Amino acid sequence: MFAALNPLLRLAVRMAAAPRARSFHNRDPLAAQRALLPWLISHATATVFGQQHGFSALVGLSPERLYRQYCRQVPIRTYRQFWDDYFEPCLQNKHEGKMLELRDLTWPGLIPWLCETSGTTAPTKYIPFSSAMFAANRRAALDMMACYLNAAPTSQLIGGSMLYMAGNTRLTTMGNGVQSGDMSAITLAQRPVWLNPFVEPKEPLSSAPWEERLEGMTRLLLEDRRIKAISGVPPWILLLLKQVEERSGKPLTEALPNLELLIHGGASLVPYRDEFSRLFGERAPAFLELLPSSEAFMGFQVQGEHGMRLTPFYGCFFEFVPMEELGDSGEPAADAVAVPLWEVVPGQRYAVILSTCAGLWRYHIGDTLRFLDTAQYRIEFTGRDKFLDRFEEKVTQGEVEAAVAAVNAQLGLAVREFMVGPDISARRHCWVLACRTGSGSAELAAAFLDGSLMESNADYAAFRSQGRIHAPQVLLVEEGLIYRWSKEMRGKLGGQSKIPHIDPTLTGELVASLRELAWVKED
Repeated sequence: MFAALNPLLRLAVRMAAAPRARSFHNRDPLAAQRALLPWLISHATATVFGQQHGFSALVGLSPERLYRQYCRQVPIRTYRQFWDDYFEPCLQNKHEGKMLELRDLTWPGLIPWLCETSGTTAPTKYIPFSSAMFAANRRAALDMMACYLNAAPTSQLIGGSMLYMAGNTRLTTMGNGVQSGDMSAITLAQRPVWLNPFVEPKEPLSSAPWEERLEGMTRLLLEDRRIKAISGVPPWILLLLKQVEERSGKPLTEALPNLELLIHGGASLVPYRDEFSRLFGERAPAFLELLPSSEAFMGFQVQGEHGMRLTPFYGCFFEFVPMEELGDSGEPAADAVAVPLWEVVPGQRYAVILSTCAGLWRYHIGDTLRFLDTAQYRIEFTGRDKFLDRFEEKVTQGEVEAAVAAVNAQLGLAVREFMVGPDISARRHCWVLACRTGSGSAELAAAFLDGSLMESNADYAAFRSQGRIHAPQVLLVEEGLIYRWSKEMRGKLGGQSKIPHIDPTLTGELVASLRELAWVKED
């Protein structure tokens, strides 16, 4: 019966996708942003935050005047500042566990969900996720898929299913109907019932430990020809595809002939592009990049276009701080000069500041991007706003990832994951490159990485020529080691968790522990 319904289903979805895609393309990003900030402020005037920051005095002002006054009245904040000033006072530790109820605090009503995210060295963050934000994210996802289907008239996605490489799918009760968990867990738990047949994996596999989930997803891909798309973080998609290739003993284009689309986000694709090319050759599926976060949906790629488009339509007002304005810690000052969307400059790298319909106001998210143009506001994700900077060299994550991409392209090492951090006493960078085979010339890789950074970063080149930074050390390891390290040392593996490409600790503790594990294995 399902097979008989497929033609009708495809027709109905295509008829709905075309006008939705046209509507998306016809929207004016600047008009949307000019209307959104007054809407956000008017909704939050009676909240604790709105009263403390004089929101009622902003209602009725013209968009430009409102924005200027908003910047004067509301400082830029980090998560830690939001937590200390607003969220932590609401936290209760009871015998049942943590209870966190945010009601009329920074957004009207009760916040029903808290997205759990964890930094490399910080404790768990609880990001408020309102019903309004959930509805905005759902509109964004529908628009993204409508644009794809409209641009791919021969697509076979409709009637097929998607493999969603989620993180931990368990939700924790935080009291009075409030639940916390990974963004993926909240999204899956709240998806409409009619979508269930089209999403894999299902329970109990979806909530199994990562290793079991990876094994189960491998079997699913090999056995279920209805799976036409995979969504996840690039390194974990690669790990899954490699396992499929090894298990089947066939090239991926033969093992997965119906795979049409890879939806990826959360990490730059640049370091992994060569490996994807190796796996698929000339018959690669379509790639669709998106820029999601626990705080807001920020952008997606329109099929056929280079780079993503910023999507300023979904409950989030954007501001941008030039990277040059950030402090040594990679964070902006509370009164740092930010610009709205209508003042951004193509080519400039910015740190992103968000005000959202979940009650975050001038929030420094920690992601950075660069605008490719201001006609369609196409962007490229340039990583976190952390630097490889312990010797004042200010090497960016984008430069680090480009260097690894060059090593992959020139030396064919097939680096799956990596981390770089400082060796303070030796005044050098230490790189651990987790490769498909774990073999190759570490000295040659070091020379390539060193040369790439000297070419892309003038400060690094100057410091190297002056002897202020010595030549880097490179350690090549088998890819499985870095995943074992992540599980044993960080308690994180798979799903939406990511290996930090730049060690964020002050003295390089993370990269040192990874190197130590590799040396123990060699001994």
